[in-house]
Formats: sequence, C-alpha cells, structure tokens
Amino acid sequence: MSTPITVQYKINAPAEKIWKALTDKDEMKSWYFDIQDFALEIGKEFNFYEPGGENKYHHHGEILEIIPNQKLKHTWSYPDFSVLKTIVTWELLPEDGQTLVKLTHENIENFKDLGDGFSRDSFTQGWNTILGQSLKEYVEK
Repeated sequence: MSTPITVQYKINAPAEKIWKALTDKDEMKSWYFDIQDFALEIGKEFNFYEPGGENKYHHHGEILEIIPNQKLKHTWSYPDFSVLKTIVTWELLPEDGQTLVKLTHENIENFKDLGDGFSRDSFTQGWNTILGQSLKEYVEK
C-alpha cells in the first residue's frame, strides 16, 4: 500500500476566495499554471505545461469530483512519459476565520521509474511551494 503525499497550510482567506483561485483559469495563471482548457465540470480534461515556455512536461488531468468551496479532485499524469496516473485532491476546511488547505497526491509511486524530477521529494517540494508560497501569497494579498 502506498503512502500519499499530504501538504497542508492554514491560509488567512475565506474558502470561497481560495476556491475561486483554484477553479478560475484566469486566476490560476496568476499563481499556479496557465491552463487554457480548464473547465470546472466532472469528466472534463485539461492540459498544461510548466511555466517558462520550455514545454518539457505535458501535464494532463481529468476532473473526478467537485464539491464547491470544499473539494476538487482530479487525475494528474504525464502522457508523454507514462500511461499511469495519480490523483490530486484539494480540500478546503474553514477554521477560525481562516481556511486549512489540504492537498493529497495519491499513487505517486506510479511515477517512480520516470526519474528524479518525478520523485516523492520533488513533488513534496513542489506542492509545498505551490501551496505555502504561491497560493498563500496570492489569496492573502
């Protein structure tokens, strides 16, 4: 049995504001990724590349679950490197006027043969930067 990556931060913003940042493609490109084909609808697929214009890693996802202002769950994969997928779940938990944002990335071992850039440590660092810096700074300003 695998152990998912779990990253969580308490953010000084209401869940509704964080939800908008997570699900509005115009807001996403300000702090996350520029995902042109993102649509908040179960079954919708989306694609994006890392910022910087290198287009080295094609990311692909499919939305699996939506609970507005509470939960967004989608697949996360790299179709140019593997047919295997992982699952990313964003949860928003209001707490004392703030919001606990919890990200869980499951099945990360599916990428174990793809190299260091796909390691558990690499993903953990990436999610900590995305949640603890990028998202936090964006919604708290």
